[in-house]
Amino acid sequence: MSQLEGTAVQQIDVRSLIPAQRHAKIFQLVGELAPGGSFVLINDHDPKPLYYQLEAEHPNQFSWTYLEKGPAVWRVEIGKLPKAA
Repeated sequence: MSQLEGTAVQQIDVRSLIPAQRHAKIFQLVGELAPGGSFVLINDHDPKPLYYQLEAEHPNQFSWTYLEKGPAVWRVEIGKLPKAA
């Protein structure tokens, strides 16, 4: 579900945040997403643990698409599925 083609997608670079603030910021953005909306997460490591946390707290409500997989930068598009409430 990439919205990168044709429309601007908000990018959030959490590399400048201290690790303790990163998940809180990301969960805030996920909570603010409208159905069908997305943002691109930019991180300095693979955010796979975040994927598992999102899936546990919001099962089957979001998409997760790797756009870049390191080694220095990871970019993941996180979207709220249209059917998610």
